[in-house]
Amino acid sequence: MDWETLERLDSFPYRHTVADVMTSPVVMVPAHTPVADAAGRMDALGISSVLVEDGAEGVAAGIVTERDVLRVVSRHGPAGLDLPLRAVMSGPVHGLLPEAPVYLAIGRMDRLAIRHLQVVDDDGRAVGILTARALLRQRAGPALALGDEVAVAGDAEALGRVRASLPRLACALLAEGVAASDVAAVIAGVMRDCTGRAAALAAAELERERGPAPVPWCALILGSGGRGESLLAPDQDNALVHAGGPEDDPWFADLGERMCGLLDRAGIPYCKGGVMARNPAWRHGIAEWGRLVDRWIATPEGESLLNVDIFFDFHPVHGDRRLAAELRALALGKARHARVFLRNLAAQLARAGTPFGLFGRPRLTEERIDLKLGGTWPVVAGARVLALRHGVEATSTLGRLDALAAAGVLAEADVAAMRGLYGVALGMMLDQQVADVAAGRDPGSRVDPRRLAAADRGRLREALKQVGRMVWTVEDALAR
Repeated sequence: MDWETLERLDSFPYRHTVADVMTSPVVMVPAHTPVADAAGRMDALGISSVLVEDGAEGVAAGIVTERDVLRVVSRHGPAGLDLPLRAVMSGPVHGLLPEAPVYLAIGRMDRLAIRHLQVVDDDGRAVGILTARALLRQRAGPALALGDEVAVAGDAEALGRVRASLPRLACALLAEGVAASDVAAVIAGVMRDCTGRAAALAAAELERERGPAPVPWCALILGSGGRGESLLAPDQDNALVHAGGPEDDPWFADLGERMCGLLDRAGIPYCKGGVMARNPAWRHGIAEWGRLVDRWIATPEGESLLNVDIFFDFHPVHGDRRLAAELRALALGKARHARVFLRNLAAQLARAGTPFGLFGRPRLTEERIDLKLGGTWPVVAGARVLALRHGVEATSTLGRLDALAAAGVLAEADVAAMRGLYGVALGMMLDQQVADVAAGRDPGSRVDPRRLAAADRGRLREALKQVGRMVWTVEDALAR
């Protein structure tokens, strides 16, 4: 899982209050209660602390936690369990009002080095308890949980359960106001993890039957998964790189077949274009990959350009990542000075055309507008060709745009326009996909404009007008 993405999407503490995550009602016991009785209540209720009442009703004078019980037993032995809570409690008990934002609670716990806060009403009476454990569960919890499920998945069925939960996760993150690009990055992170886990399971099975791999190797995910920009219409785009030659292919052919078959059974279907490690064209040693890139560059048209669209976005998911780094350096080195090749890549943008037809009306297919072809793809492809020209190693579209702006290749205003187009189109595609999945329809890249409010239709129209300007911007930057 991409930790930077999880940090970006973790806006939960700024959108929620303590009342949303506290445990209520509180467990409060008299100060004369023996430690043993309090420990028994914590065990029975599955909680990690009790508040201690000593004076005004409902007002906590102290707190006793699981750690306090362990400390008492460590210092006093079994006799310590007979001590009253008054003798072992910590106080005062720090607290917040229910309407306090969660980020304030996190900051206070960190500053005071404590793991529990009481939640109090205006009169200082305890109405809830907030624990560090509860906060940890909230912070990007669903995405983290999926990543952990993938890590321990033992078969295609387990991976399939993770994949099937992605629409629900995407819907929840969108409802929380998480940016579509960050939701796409989370989905891509899960897809990367699934591909890597499939490679690991397939390799373990193969090693038991045929022995270890003849040479080091690395599994790669390509396309949107490699860029960290996946949506809810998954298919396989993967490859293998190894340190050997053609004589080593039989072992890797078996690995690719098993890996891709496992993913297909998990609900991540075979790529219709055959871009998979089970296909000999997508598994090679470093030297052969280099010769293949040379052929793509020498004949920059047709299938070669389609392959480039997928290959140059690769990301390692399992195995010896040094091979992936070596392959990236090799491929970037070959591409950045191949001017005819790069110009042909840029020319694809102009051939994509405008998403509008006669009289400025959007081009519709089955009453829907394709926001990949006319929206996200021009930004993705434009950022890629300029990244190749300038040796940018980032694979994400937004990462490439930021690097190009930092290098002075693109003006900040042009980057802002491209980011705006990309964000609007991606967000509307993802929202449509969530709705389609809920309705039992296969998700895709086409959006029904009738679902959009008038303001959103206007926002989309203005964003799509940037396509023509963006094509000119990329061509101009490439020429310079």
